[in-house]
Order: sequence, then structure tokens, then C-alpha cells
Amino acid sequence: MLRQLLIASAVVGGLAGSALAVEVGDDGLHKQDWFSLTFKDVAEDIQAAKDEGKRLALVFEQRGCIYCKKMHEELLVDPEVRDYIQANFKVVQYNLFGDEEVIDIDGETLTEKTAGRRWAVVFTPTILFMPEDVPGEGTAGEAAVATMPGLFGKQTFLNMFEWVRTKGYDGDEHFQKYHARRLEEKGFIDAQTAN
Repeated sequence: MLRQLLIASAVVGGLAGSALAVEVGDDGLHKQDWFSLTFKDVAEDIQAAKDEGKRLALVFEQRGCIYCKKMHEELLVDPEVRDYIQANFKVVQYNLFGDEEVIDIDGETLTEKTAGRRWAVVFTPTILFMPEDVPGEGTAGEAAVATMPGLFGKQTFLNMFEWVRTKGYDGDEHFQKYHARRLEEKGFIDAQTAN
């Protein structure tokens, strides 16, 4: 009986582990079924996000990126992270070395890879958080209200999305101070550690 329970536990554990595997597209990028598929017209996407009561986040990834894989398989499948982002953000995926057409805020037509260079994206994953309203001029890189360069742990990752959603960038509380305060509020650190 004990042997059967152990085998059943191993099978269920194996199935649960495989549930975290995320589909990989033909372009080699991991896919979330809740990411938005758009024509990659940044101004149009900012407006569409606003119309949905959300903010636009552009996530740059590349084939074979181990940190992108980790982001998809550990963070973006975590219900707390996934549910918050889905409710508050329209996420559009870009391939740092891709050839899909992109239309920048200033109307210039680019490829994903030239957009990445133009917007100063140098590694993956990188998330550019767009403003609530379409700027009258400039590029998406210049318009970004915040950038998350690289992969961070769950709390830093989630707190950055929260900070952008609550327009922390418009206030006097730098993200690092906001992050420390949120960690303290959630009981992850005490006041002494935060300062």
C-alpha cells in the first residue's frame, strides 16, 4: 500500500511539474496565452491598453534565454503575479533579434531588432513600461516610464508592476524605497533591514 502511495505521489508530482512547462513558439520564445498579439504599433497599443483600463508593457526576449525561460516558468505562471499583471497590463512580446515590423511612437517603421537597438535594449528579458497616454513625439524608449532590465525575484518583479500601475514614478518615492516598504508591509523584512 505504501509503495502504491509513493508511486501515485511521484506520478502526480511529475504531472504538476510538467504543468509549469510553457509552450515555446516557432521563434524560440516562450509563450503565455494571455500575452496580447498586436500589430506592434506602439502608439496604437498604448491606446488599446488604456481603453481596457490597463497599462502597456513591452517585454523583449530572445531564443535560448535562460532568464526568459525562468521568468515564464516560475514568475508568469505564479497565480499572484500572473493575475495581477493580467488584470492591470497589456503585455506585448518582442524578439530582440526578430524581423517582425514595429511602428514606433514617432511613426517610424522598424523591425523588432532595430527597435530593440533604438530603445537601448541590450539583454533579455527587458520590460519597457509605457505611459498611460500616447506621447506626442519621441520613441518608445524615450517614452518608457520605467524599465525592468533583467530578471528579478518574485517580489521585486511584482512590486515593479505595482509601482508602475500606481504611478510611483510620478511621486517622490524611488522604486527601491517603494520596494523596501512593500517588503516590510508584506512581512518579508523588518524596518531595521529596510533602512
